[in-house]
Amino acid sequence: MVAAFLAMRLYAVLGKRTGHEPLPRTAEERIGTPPLARPVEAAPEARVLGPKHVESGAEGGLRALIAADPTFDVAQFIEGAKSAYRMILEAFWKGDESTLEWLTERDVREAFSQAIAERNAAGHVLDNRLVSIERAVVTEASVEGGVARVAVRFDADIAAITRDADGNMIAGSLSDAVETHDVWTFLRVLKSSDPNWKLADTDEA
Repeated sequence: MVAAFLAMRLYAVLGKRTGHEPLPRTAEERIGTPPLARPVEAAPEARVLGPKHVESGAEGGLRALIAADPTFDVAQFIEGAKSAYRMILEAFWKGDESTLEWLTERDVREAFSQAIAERNAAGHVLDNRLVSIERAVVTEASVEGGVARVAVRFDADIAAITRDADGNMIAGSLSDAVETHDVWTFLRVLKSSDPNWKLADTDEA
């Protein structure tokens, strides 16, 4: 996902940034850490974690999601979402559209593709690096029409550098990381045989 859903493991255009903004890691581990499986003995209430992982306004939605999909585990989802965040950003930075294709929904994928095309046309190359994810917390969750959506806020530090076609740095810094705050929404059709979640929307926090 994000963990399991990880097969979904954005930014610039999606996070409403442009240029040398930070964006994810490579794709060997498909966001989607193994499908989230909750311990059979764990009750739904025990799996809606505290403020470190879940904002208070998201608890009701998470309980509804757990009721609809008993295999959903918040902690595993968060870990998967963090992996997805890294993978998607790194794929965008590298212009790896094949990886973005299986990690994102169509609207997000098209926005990424457009941003990559514009970057290539300008002769710019992103040399970005995700330094750290300081915090990842569920801000909203819902289930409607058999489709689950979970929004995660990421607070991260990203070293962002833009180079020209000759490799000369034209923006950014080699030493200073930029604080970024984004909310990414992941989606999954609950009755689907595919355990992976995909990135469906992004915004600045």
